[in-house]
Amino acid sequence: MQRLILSIVGLALAAPCLAQQSVDPTNPRVQEALHLLGVWIEAQRAYEQIPGVSVAVVHDQDLLWSAGFGYADREAETPATAETQYSICSISKLFTSVAVMQLRDQGKLRLDDPVGRHLSWFDIQDTYPDGPPVTVQGILTHSSGLPRESDYPYWSPPDFPFPTHDELVARLREQRELYPGATWYQYSNLGLTLAGEIVTALSGEPYGAYERRHILDPLGMAHTTPAIAPDDRLASGYTAMTREGRRERLPLFTPRGIAPAMGFASTVEDLAKFASWQFRVLYHGANEVLGRNTLREMQRVHWLDPDWSPGRGLGFGVWRSNDKTFVGHGGSCPGYRSQLTLQVDDRLATIFMANANGVNAGAFAQQAQQIMAPALAAAADTTRLDPAFARYLGTYSELPWSGEAAVIPWKGKLAVLYLPTTDPLDALMKLEHVEGHTFRRIRDDGSLGEEIRFDVDDAGRVLRMWQHSNFSPKVR
Repeated sequence: MQRLILSIVGLALAAPCLAQQSVDPTNPRVQEALHLLGVWIEAQRAYEQIPGVSVAVVHDQDLLWSAGFGYADREAETPATAETQYSICSISKLFTSVAVMQLRDQGKLRLDDPVGRHLSWFDIQDTYPDGPPVTVQGILTHSSGLPRESDYPYWSPPDFPFPTHDELVARLREQRELYPGATWYQYSNLGLTLAGEIVTALSGEPYGAYERRHILDPLGMAHTTPAIAPDDRLASGYTAMTREGRRERLPLFTPRGIAPAMGFASTVEDLAKFASWQFRVLYHGANEVLGRNTLREMQRVHWLDPDWSPGRGLGFGVWRSNDKTFVGHGGSCPGYRSQLTLQVDDRLATIFMANANGVNAGAFAQQAQQIMAPALAAAADTTRLDPAFARYLGTYSELPWSGEAAVIPWKGKLAVLYLPTTDPLDALMKLEHVEGHTFRRIRDDGSLGEEIRFDVDDAGRVLRMWQHSNFSPKVR
């Protein structure tokens, strides 16, 4: 269920979900954008048959919105909420990288240190003796030359046999470097697992205990665990879609020795705290967990392949979209997909979690950025939807041709959002009121196109929407 409750006429936000806001939570542009986001995600979840989804939007220190859709457990019909816990898989790498940088700032390691300096058992076969060693910076940027995985089939069903620490160490000497160091990007769970081992070796604390004491507890992330485990909050995981249109339930995996690379479980609201911490350090002078210069260092590009992609910071992914730079990380584990995306200049973070594979979590989070950023920038505009138009809001069937059309408020007017769609902003048809129950489509050049007419009965109930001499019945 949504933690942000929208009044369909005034679009007023429910106060209990809000902290002190630097953006007016009642601003109509912000509310319209959040409403669009919720309508779109719920429809996409249904059409893609994703059992459950949770989402959060953060602006600087403010949790603007958090919501859950569908089911955390489909069979038990347990609703997904903003407090539902999911495996966040490779987003775990950010927490491991933060721990490494804490130790670097304490003078316990250097980024150019060979990994073998801190792990005496690091004895992978040196395929390229003339090349540089595997370094701490190499494993944080995935440019170390290491293979992607420890040599076990832990991504393979049905039991996903993740190795223990001892098994990882024993098999390492049988593995070979894939590339010379500092030559090519190769995403490596093995590398970030070694980063976690370095944290343990240099801190003298077990990896999970270190993460809890030095990162999670200071940030108030009470519902985040360094190794996924059965919990009442934890969503059940499901497969990608089969040819028969089904998603099968998956058993819970145990990350064991690979936990520093992919073992964390969290909620969207806990990752919202993680995002706000980053804005707090970067913009508000906070010196907690990491210093400002170190966090900036982590979010800069430290590695590009010769074709200028992909961009990697220290732990963070770095990418460009629509002339803006984004940082963050995604996660994909058996039964779960997740994404944390930050646009640091806008102080905007979007978090998406789903309990199924085959879901493009990154696209959901990126679309949320594209929807929210212009709304935040336009917060000075206070034009609201005419209350007389509220009767037209709702869902209209587009069967058999497509799914549905949602009539929503947009920039103080009405708009029609055709669903499903992977690009909700592009799928919006904006309307200009003409008279009575008649509107006209606003073309891209601002001129007016065809009529859109609503049929209303004597009791004032909207029955259908007409376009091009054909109608779509209102279903809710």
